[in-house]
Amino acid sequence: MFRIPESLATLGKERIAGCPVEGFVYGEGPKQPELMLVGEAPGEFELIDGIPFIGRAGTELMKSLASIGLTRQDVYITSAVRSRPYRWGTKKERDGTTTERKYNRPPTQKEVLAHAPVLDYELANVKPKLIVTLGNVGLQRLLGKSATVTTLHGELLERPIQYLQELEDRTFEWTEEKYRIVPTFHPAAVFYRPSHRPAIEEDWKKIGQFLKDYGM
Repeated sequence: MFRIPESLATLGKERIAGCPVEGFVYGEGPKQPELMLVGEAPGEFELIDGIPFIGRAGTELMKSLASIGLTRQDVYITSAVRSRPYRWGTKKERDGTTTERKYNRPPTQKEVLAHAPVLDYELANVKPKLIVTLGNVGLQRLLGKSATVTTLHGELLERPIQYLQELEDRTFEWTEEKYRIVPTFHPAAVFYRPSHRPAIEEDWKKIGQFLKDYGM
């Protein structure tokens, strides 16, 4: 199993210090896997267990992998940001009382930049046959803000990707190397927009076919 150096994890924690985030979840999976899956950031359950994509979204993702004959052990799972971004909100209890609690939120561009060296290292060393981005955050981390999952999902793209050339940089550069990428919706999308399920299922059929057609 591939794991980033501890010094790189420490760097990621240092670079994101001061942002409203918590914890750090490592990427997980083999080197030279069938797929690298790039999500947005850990949530509450991932933070507790230290495993990417568990809980309801993880269950949906495992179903998608199973539909093309893969398991968690066949893929490398990572994300644009490794710490859980949160916001404070009010939860009303059954007895009528309210409590303050942390809720998940999408990561900011500052947070994506903070953890860019971590994902850059994985992309350079894991060497997946195909990259699948899950949602807009992962997609735009690789292909820029103009890329959207609604217009690109299910397409096989062969393009340079963004990387941070220097740690002090606040903007990305483009790699000379091209990567094969298929964008699809985040697995949690089916919970708030069930109409996305047929598109997600069709995307995963295409991903399976791409792996067969191109001898990946």
